[in-house]
Formats: sequence, C-alpha cells, structure tokens
Amino acid sequence: MPPLVTPLLDRDTLDVQGTVRLIDHVIDGGVAGIFILGSTGEAPSLSYRLRREFIRIAAEQIAGRVPLLVGITDTAFVESVSLAEHAAEHGATAVVLTTPYYFPAGQTELIQYVEHLVEVITLPLVLYNMPGLTKVWFEPDTVRHLSALQQIVGLKDSSGDLDYFRRIVSIKEQRPDWTIMIGPEHLTATAVAAGGDGGVNGGANVFPQLFVSLFQAAAEGDSERVAELQSQVDALQAIYDVGKYGSRFIKATKCALSLQGICSDHMAEPFNHFLPPERERVARILDGLRD
Repeated sequence: MPPLVTPLLDRDTLDVQGTVRLIDHVIDGGVAGIFILGSTGEAPSLSYRLRREFIRIAAEQIAGRVPLLVGITDTAFVESVSLAEHAAEHGATAVVLTTPYYFPAGQTELIQYVEHLVEVITLPLVLYNMPGLTKVWFEPDTVRHLSALQQIVGLKDSSGDLDYFRRIVSIKEQRPDWTIMIGPEHLTATAVAAGGDGGVNGGANVFPQLFVSLFQAAAEGDSERVAELQSQVDALQAIYDVGKYGSRFIKATKCALSLQGICSDHMAEPFNHFLPPERERVARILDGLRD
C-alpha cells in the first residue's frame, strides 16, 4: 500500500492530471490500497482546502478499485474530526492517525485523545506510529489498551524498531482482525515473516509492482524470490541518499515520479525539489534498476 505523494503545481495547486496518472500507475501495479495525506504526502505542509480537494479527487479516481485510507493527523482535534468527516463523505475506507505533534502528549493523554476521537468519527481508524517525526510513540501498552475499541482496525509502524513491531503483532492474539503494516520499505519482507500484514512503502509510488511482488513472495515464504526482490529494493534505497536534508526522502520519490513522466516534482514549502545535479543522480539509480 503506497503512502501516496501529493502532486503539486505550486504551493497551493494540486497537479490533478499527475494525481490521476499516479493513482492509475499504482493500481495497475497491483497495490492492495492507497494511503493519502501521510508523511510522504507532505500532509502537515498542505492547506486544509488542498487536503480536501485531494481527498475528493483521489476518491473519484480510485472509484472503489482499492481501499482508500486518509491521514487526518493534526495539532487541532477539531481539524482531525473535520477531515475524517470529509473523508467519510467521499467514500474513504478508513482514516489514519499518528500522535499529535509539537506539544508531546503523555500516554494517558494519548489514550483519552484517541478515545474521544473514535466517539465522534464514523470511519474505522488505523493508528500510525511515527516517533521520528512526532517525537511520541504509540507505546505497546497504549496500543493494547486501545485495541479494545472495535473501531480501531490496525496500526502502521514507521519506527524501524523490529522489537516494537513484533510486540504490536502480538496484539493480533486478541484482535485477529487487525492489519499491522510496516513503513520502512527495506524491512517489509522481514515484517511479513514476523507476522505483519504488509508494508506502507514510499518506494511503491515509483515501482509498485516491485513491492507487491516482494510482499507476495514473503507471504508465500519463497526465500529465493524474496532475496532476488530484496536486492532490488535495497538498490532503490540509494535515491534516498541524494540530497542532505531530511526532506530528501520525499524529494527523491517525487523526483523519480517526475523522471517517469507521472507527476510534477514540486514540493510544498519550505522544501525545494531536486536541482539538475541531484535529478541526474536519481536518474542514474533508476536506470540501473531497469537494466
């Protein structure tokens, strides 16, 4: 399930045609669902107006072909609720919530926050553990406590901590209906072997079929095929080493999509897209993967 980039033409204009091409590109690649307005989607940097437009256009283009998950994380509770309502109105399958950022919440506060949110939204909720950006974990005991809420249907973990991931997977003993996915794409096969249900991998924007095939091979226990595909995924990681700022992960993904002619590589401010020297490095890496 790719965490979709948000194609932009300028600071507050959606690249609509690029969005259409990108959605068709990943669906044609066999993905099981699409997650919009997450970290890779630059959600915190987008206006509320644009987020709503993106939800509407994505839902229209997906047209029920795969599930649509919508990120609703915000520093303001009422804005998260408002986005969840908008997502529901446009046929989203579920909403995704990480911990509120800026002022770090304690775990007791976090439990109450999620409980209050679930009381007022209508869609199923997926928790999103992203401590590298929000500075707050959904700690395992907190997740276990929240698993009593039937409206919560799973968790995406982008911590990169496999011990944490395994502890969360154990919650499926009491919630076998949960879907537990990993974010860091190079760990997808390992996560599936540990009992996870798949990956929400940024690289699937660029090469969706590669990540679908890796997941399928891991789910089938085909170690030889996993090793072959893992080597390609590992080679792709080199695009994320281009550039020197933390935003390089999104820049590289958008750059790769631009080089493929799928969508614009414009970044939400304060970030800039890659300049020609960086674009050329990304192009060489992609060319190497196609050989």
